[in-house]
Amino acid sequence: MKKALVVGINNYPSSPLQGCINDASGLASIIETHGDGSPNFDVRLETDVKTKSELKTMIVDLFSGNSDTVLLYFSGHGFINELGGYLVTPDHQAYDEGISMDEVLILANQSKSKDKIIILDCCHSGSFGSPTIGRGASQLDEGVSILTASRDDEPSMEINGHGVFTNLLLDALQGGAADLRGHISPGGVYAYIDQALGAWEQRPVFKTNVTRFTSLRTINPQVPLDTLRKIIEYFPVPQQEFSLDPSYEDTNSKIVEHNVIEPHAKDENVAIFKILQKLQSVGLVVPVDAEYMYFAAMESKACKLTSLGYHYWRLVKDKRI
Repeated sequence: MKKALVVGINNYPSSPLQGCINDASGLASIIETHGDGSPNFDVRLETDVKTKSELKTMIVDLFSGNSDTVLLYFSGHGFINELGGYLVTPDHQAYDEGISMDEVLILANQSKSKDKIIILDCCHSGSFGSPTIGRGASQLDEGVSILTASRDDEPSMEINGHGVFTNLLLDALQGGAADLRGHISPGGVYAYIDQALGAWEQRPVFKTNVTRFTSLRTINPQVPLDTLRKIIEYFPVPQQEFSLDPSYEDTNSKIVEHNVIEPHAKDENVAIFKILQKLQSVGLVVPVDAEYMYFAAMESKACKLTSLGYHYWRLVKDKRI
């Protein structure tokens, strides 16, 4: 069971925002299903929450129970003072700005849910996970992951009605951060956003304490899994090269009006070669002593696994794919 509380607040009395509700609505619509349309998170979308009491009640409810995965997303104002960081609510006042980030972390640490994921798009959000209270205690208990839009001393920017960070987050969840199996993990999302933001822009922060893989969402894999599993069939030993010859190239046929060489294309070899070319296109296979797979076949050379190819070979061999 997976549940998510997605909060976006635009309506602050003295300093309204423009993109937080857009961002929260966009995230909610993406994470409620996987790429194939099957159910993912049971999402509770809350916009323009008015009071600290309302928001705290929702957060306490989120972290109660023993779900497999719980996710908290907040887009709105963030604030930091000498007492710590806060998720700001519209009823804020001096030294009572909203929900303390330390309190949210305590709730996440105490939750019986297996995986707790917290994603914040607000100013100074990087202070989350660095509590000012109880510094001697463990800051992140097992199963907690935190992804924030900026460091503790940075603002979180909006452009054209959307948060810069959440815009990248949505792209990542739609497939930009997926691995070859189609899984999108918090770490993969962070890597995607980190690479997109330059050194002079706001810097995302990722903190985690996990001992198992967590998937936020899955999409259709770049390579069908039944195709990927053939990697151990073509490379029984990962260091072994797969020998090629002209019979693997479908254009090396008598029915094609250009010079052909023997052995001519064979249907069964052409089918294998198309799979090898697909594996090559995603970085799992490379031709040996040839610039392209076409020349490796036509010149009777070979192809071999890359380091990434060996990684997926091992996953298939160990029956993890």
